[in-house]
This record gives sequence, C-alpha cells and structure tokens, in this order.
Amino acid sequence: MALMSFPARLESLASEDPDRPAVTCLDSSLTRRQLQSAATRLGRELQGLGVGVGDYVTVSLPNSTDWFVAYVACWMVGAIPQPTSAKLPPRELAAIVELANSKVVIGAPDGSVDLLPPTSKTLPLGHQPDPSLSDAPLPDATSPAWKAPTSGGSTGRPKLIVSGDPAVYDLGLPFPLGLQQGGALMMPGPLYHNGPAVWACQALLAGNHVVLLPRFDAESTLASIEAHRCDVAYMVPTMMKRILRLDDDVRLGFDLSSLRVVWHLAEPCPAWLKQAWIDWLGAERIFELYAGTEAQAVTTITGTEWLEHRGSVGRVTTGEMKICDDDGNDLPAGKEGEVWMRSERKEPTYQYLGAEAKTLDGGWESLGDIGWFDADGYLYLGDRVADMILSGGANIYPAEVEHALNEHPDVHSCAVIGLPNDDRGNDVHAIVEADEAAIARPDLLSFLAKRLAAYKLPRSVEYVDNPLRDDAGKVRRSVLRSERLSA
Repeated sequence: MALMSFPARLESLASEDPDRPAVTCLDSSLTRRQLQSAATRLGRELQGLGVGVGDYVTVSLPNSTDWFVAYVACWMVGAIPQPTSAKLPPRELAAIVELANSKVVIGAPDGSVDLLPPTSKTLPLGHQPDPSLSDAPLPDATSPAWKAPTSGGSTGRPKLIVSGDPAVYDLGLPFPLGLQQGGALMMPGPLYHNGPAVWACQALLAGNHVVLLPRFDAESTLASIEAHRCDVAYMVPTMMKRILRLDDDVRLGFDLSSLRVVWHLAEPCPAWLKQAWIDWLGAERIFELYAGTEAQAVTTITGTEWLEHRGSVGRVTTGEMKICDDDGNDLPAGKEGEVWMRSERKEPTYQYLGAEAKTLDGGWESLGDIGWFDADGYLYLGDRVADMILSGGANIYPAEVEHALNEHPDVHSCAVIGLPNDDRGNDVHAIVEADEAAIARPDLLSFLAKRLAAYKLPRSVEYVDNPLRDDAGKVRRSVLRSERLSA
C-alpha cells in the first residue's frame, strides 16, 4: 500500500507533466504546475493568518479555478476545507463559520464581514496572494479530514459533515468513479455541494483534467464535453431534463463520442427521463449512485441493470443497508420502510458538528429515506420521512408526484409540499415553474390523473417563474412550506 498526502500526490503529478491542464472554467485554465504555484502562495498566506493543521477554512467561492486553488492551499497547510455557497445570506454564512470556528473565510461576500466571528479573518472574492510569496514547495502536511461540507437538513439549521478520511491518496487503489488515466471530467454542478466536490477532487487527484462551468447551462455542458473530449460527466436529473429539452438539432449536433460514463445522483430520477438518456447514449454509459454525504454505505447501478430493475438505485457496493419499520424491526424484501445504513470500516466515515445522527443499536444510522429491496437485492427509494405528506390517513411521497409533474413538457421544475387541512390533516400542494397560460390547472390535473392515484393529486397548484431546484438538483421543501405557512 503506497500512501501519500494529497499535496504530495499533486506535486508528483505536476512534476510528471507540468503543462497538462488541471482545471478549466470557460476561458480560465490552470496547468498542473500553475495550480501548484498559486496554491502554494495562498498556502503561505493562510499560514501567515494563523492557519495550521486541523484548522477549518471556509471556502465561499463560486465554481472557478480559484476554488481549486483555495482547496489545494488548504490541503498544503493541513487545514480542512469547508465549502459553502458563494450566495449564502450573510447571517447563514456567519452561523456556519461560527460552527466551524474557521480561521479564515475565503471569498467572504460584501455585508458578511461584520457578522463573522472576530477570530475569523477574511479574504475577499477575487483575492490573489502576493506574487512575492515563494511558490517553493511547503513542508508536507496532511489534513486530518479532507473535506467538511455543510447540510441544512430538514431543520434548516446548519451542520458540518466532517469526513472521516484524512487527505491521503492510496496509489495502490484503482481510480474511483469510472475515472481513467489521462481522462477529463465534465463538472457542471456547484462545487459547494458534496457530490460535485467529491467527483471533481477525485478527478484532480487521479490526474484528470477537471472541466467546470460557472453555473449549469445545458448547451454549454455539451459544448464543453465536445471541446475537451471529456470521458466522464456528472449530472443530476434536473440537468438531464434541461439537456433533453434542447432542440434536437442542437442537442444531437454535439460530438459526445468521448463519453464513457455519465453519472447521475443527488435527487430521484424519473423513469421516463432515465429511459430517454439510455435511448440517446446507450445503457452502458449511464450510471447511478445513491449515498449520503456521510458515506456509511453506497449503492450503484448501471443502465443495463436498470433496464432489468426499473426504478432501482442499485445494489449495495459499500457498507450495509437494511429496511426497518417504525419500531426498528427488520423488514423482508418487498416491504417498504426506513433505510438504515452501517459502515463496515473500523474508523467512522464522518463526524457531525451541529447535529446528531439518528441511530439504531448495532451501529446503524438513518438519513431519513424511505425504500425497499427487491428479491435480487436492488434498492428502490420513496422519499424522506420528514417530507412525507399524511393526508386523510394515506402516506403520500412528494417525489412521486414531482416525477409525474416533471413528465409534462411545459413544467420546467417543481416541488410538492403538504399544507394543513382541518379535515384531512394535510393537502398536497404543487409549486410548478411553468406558464399558467401554457398549462392551466385543470389541464395539469388531467395530465396527472393518468399517472397518479386520485388521493395523490394536488389539491392546489401554485405557478412560479423561478427554478425550484438549485444546480445540484436540491430543493428545500421545509423552507418552501414555512414560507407559505408564514404568508
């Protein structure tokens, strides 16, 4: 087993091929050596601001080459990079920084500095370290945790999910995530989310060229795959849907022959959408992964397997999973209940800051998902326990209603929540990003009636003109519900 720190691994790659592109974001690009040089200077600046091994550094930057400079600089000094959205409201950012006790915030937006703890120093968006700082290699250091992403969870309160893995690279392991020697990753997702950061960082450490977009754009994603000959791409179903809705002469006009693997994850994928991508690119190129940021256990499924197990998110490939009823009793195949996970590792896969895990005896943990296994061991997901709508004694899962809504060509995005009803307990309320003139409520309900049981149909429909999911495919139903209750 040949282990080396992340900084040592990246320095080795830069020495092997210094001029190979490491990261590209539209017109901005850094070679391996340029990335090392910029990150070393920033690392020296972080040390000058008091950052040492094990300290947290909040990275509040948009998708950019600067994001990677910041991450690598953190690893170089043994710090733990803690990513947040560059668009966070100042008070939410301040709460995260206080929770992490971050020594430095990189990319602190205007209006946030006065709210941050006085112990946290700031470097503004666009900051570049003093060019007089040496870019000679720093002493080797290893971050005790290679990442610490945040999650608001169902409560809306911030929590940190600190990785249980140090920033150590194992040369004896095969490349993960379908990556290969000399490849290129297309990453259109926001790097402050765990999935995009994991794929992008692992690609960088594998010596791949990481191709970013500042934010997702359907046509630009396909153009970048073609231009950089990307062989692996990361998607969420929201992106897949927007790409599929490009005019055929546009979508089919790009050369995607370099693509070997298209991953999708982070939100449920409607069967019709996955089938459309399989029909377009071939089942052998479509892969799905299900796991939490906590990484206790993982399922994966190929497009070929999915055709035999439609709707499944795959079989367990890492860790263990089981289905339990409300009392914690194990359920057999075919019975729906809460999904519980357990790592097979001796060391924890993560640590929470600001929250506690939901546990069962024996080391089992739950992320709150509902699901069931078929007789062949393939997992099928329903929704989150916290998002389930109880209406007239029936359990209704928002994701199922959202899948049906998303099939309509005039619905761009949607979210389904429960609103209080004195008689039934809750009513299904659909929020749709669509033009009401193009698809009026009666027509939309008629469309849904062909796909859903009557008790699952929305009792009310709200039209909005803004996207309801972010570029990572995430939707905060609890926030949407709170906003409507307060109004």
